Amino acid sequence: MKKEDLIGTWKLVSYTLITEEGSVIYPLGKDCKAYLIYTEDGHVSAQMSAVGRKPYASGDLHEGTLAEMAEAAHTYMAYCGTYTLMLEDSKVMHNIEISMNPCWENQSQERILDYDGKFLSISADINNARLIWEKTS
Repeated sequence: MKKEDLIGTWKLVSYTLITEEGSVIYPLGKDCKAYLIYTEDGHVSAQMSAVGRKPYASGDLHEGTLAEMAEAAHTYMAYCGTYTLMLEDSKVMHNIEISMNPCWENQSQERILDYDGKFLSISADINNARLIWEKTS
């Protein structure tokens, strides 16, 4: 894989986690939607959402009940920052600056890359996650 292969917008094909018992789970559902963007100048952005999320009853962006906001957070994942390619090891480091989950802010997370010319598989030791992406641009 070359840097040019990685640059662009990727649409999620599947997102799975493997439990310690070996079971496959879909944390945001089998039909979740997501985009992953790598820019030429070294930025990364990831947005992932369960399908069928409910809007706040108030209709206001910032005025949901605690239960509504908790459900919204539970069904969405997003972060952005910079990335560092380590192509000789088929890895990329995501240097997370902003995250929907504050636990991920200001940390770097290593991802393992596998690219077959059409699909990009990204895996991580965190929760034994595996995400399959297809390039849109």
